[in-house]
Amino acid sequence: MEFTLQVAIAAVLTALAAYLLGSISFAIIITRLFSGKDIRDSGSGNAGMTNVLRTLGKLPAALTLLGDFSKGILSVVLGKMFFTYIGKVPAEYVMVGAYLAGFCAILGHLFPLYFGFRGGKGILTSAGVILILDPLVFVGILLVFLIVALTTRIVSLGSISAAVSAPVFTYLLHSIQHRPALVDTLCILAIALLVIWMHRANIKRLLNGTENRFGSKKN
Repeated sequence: MEFTLQVAIAAVLTALAAYLLGSISFAIIITRLFSGKDIRDSGSGNAGMTNVLRTLGKLPAALTLLGDFSKGILSVVLGKMFFTYIGKVPAEYVMVGAYLAGFCAILGHLFPLYFGFRGGKGILTSAGVILILDPLVFVGILLVFLIVALTTRIVSLGSISAAVSAPVFTYLLHSIQHRPALVDTLCILAIALLVIWMHRANIKRLLNGTENRFGSKKN
């Protein structure tokens, strides 16, 4: 891919738009609409769907899920569009814009500009990103999440397991399909490591045996 002014403009627009979109924290917005409170002052203190579910119930949680998941999808779509129509890059390089957008949207979710850079842990937004990047990988990590979370009743363990499995599925599926695997795997690995890092407190509690199971009052 030849680096031109058009590509540079597309990259800047992609990164900026995705970050600003990712910074829209639906957990915070919806909690304020339903209760007038800041979700980060309740429950586990995390601006995520699980904490919203435990704090406010199913409807606010469902709206949070829809919003955080959708912004991951939309960011990747925008990245592809910017690189296609502004960057004028060949079709095989459009995924550069997709990965850039996805990563920046996740950063926005984790460190939202509009909410003091204190956001969630990135699972739903990452899932939306991966759905557009590679639907088969999304199916794989969704199954891993459901199996682990439902059998252990520990949502964080399901989320961490899904993140760990994402680069593995990416590499295996690309290899089976005889597609170049290294770059895509490394990009997904970067996303996975970021999400796992945001779960470091959960990992510590899992190792100590003190992580709460789903259905308990606190995360």
